[in-house]
Amino acid sequence: MTSFDSTPQLNVWRMLLALAVVFVMLGTTGWTAVRGHRGATTPIAASLAAWERGHIDGRRLPDPDGTTPIRLAQFFASLDAHQRTRLVTRYPLAVGNMNGAPVALRYRANRIALGQARKVEIARTRDSRLSAVGQRDAGRRMHRYEALMTGGRRILAFDPMGSGRVAEVFGDLGRAERVSVVVPGVDTDLLTFQRTERQYTAPVGMAKALYRAEREADPRTRTAVIAWADYTTPNGLGMDAATGVRAEEGAVRLGALVRALPGRSRVALYCHSYGSVVCGVAAHSLPPRVSDIAVAGSPGMRVERAAQLRTAARVWAVRDSDDWIQDVPHLEVGGLGHGADPMSSDFGARVLSARGAKGHTGYFEPGTDSLRNFAEIGIGAYRAVSCAHEDDGCREGLPGTTEAGRA
Repeated sequence: MTSFDSTPQLNVWRMLLALAVVFVMLGTTGWTAVRGHRGATTPIAASLAAWERGHIDGRRLPDPDGTTPIRLAQFFASLDAHQRTRLVTRYPLAVGNMNGAPVALRYRANRIALGQARKVEIARTRDSRLSAVGQRDAGRRMHRYEALMTGGRRILAFDPMGSGRVAEVFGDLGRAERVSVVVPGVDTDLLTFQRTERQYTAPVGMAKALYRAEREADPRTRTAVIAWADYTTPNGLGMDAATGVRAEEGAVRLGALVRALPGRSRVALYCHSYGSVVCGVAAHSLPPRVSDIAVAGSPGMRVERAAQLRTAARVWAVRDSDDWIQDVPHLEVGGLGHGADPMSSDFGARVLSARGAKGHTGYFEPGTDSLRNFAEIGIGAYRAVSCAHEDDGCREGLPGTTEAGRA
């Protein structure tokens, strides 16, 4: 159970916001409220460094930072199967997280990387220098890696560093006409990526529920859903959650993901809680293929009006009546807080029904209006969504069919 799953200490949040002026004053004297996380070379950085020094049959490997995803895709297309296998085997973390590499190749690479990370954790479970707690934590990570390797799972991104990052695909991403991306909120990492109990509160359960709902709504539309936990989320309701620092970092990674998706599929983003802050920060820089941004249980998108997001995507908002997030002050002072309430009429989002959802984490529960609405948006059947208000204002000016939604 994460901090945002339970009823938070809202007075603490309000106090943090009230102290914004103090933090601004301290900032002018050189003190920074949220410091960057610097440490030793990460496994991914080491793999990329090896890639940059590497060759394949006498050819220098392209710079993954200085080469566009299209050019990287062309490079991989120029290789034969044996050459691609050699690169995957030599540089699994680099290839597995390389935007522009073929998705099937990334799946293979990340499976290898997961196996390598699993061996590290097995050794840590037997390391007498670790405390019992440390050994137990290593065991939990080992089991998570094993789970991610089973049943042909399609792992699109994987980073074992720190609390870990991961992204998983449901459906055929390469053939999809429409792609949905679930962007989760605080306390999301490798260990909370999937849950057995309360499964629809974790990214895997959210994405699987959405994929099933889209298939049920229109089996003819080729869809894929990505459970995207490939950014470092805030840890609980501390300073990171009250600022946009983590959102800014996540927005860069989200934009890179979307720009590198294969084909010409339309993309819809489903941004839960702090994930909606990420989507708000990313909105202006997202490519035109992003047709929809839906926020659920949002503390704000760091703007006062939807028009300030500077996106051509339709902006949707949904919140259950007993979601505690409505009691969080929707304001931004000195960098703390996330701006206006996306549910407010002044904000200008299309407000959806959440009938059947319960609390802050119930929006992807099967049988809820929120999940059904998400699925209709995901397949482009905009006229089928149900609005929160009787005036049907959320459907105003929308295309009426799935085919029109793809146009």
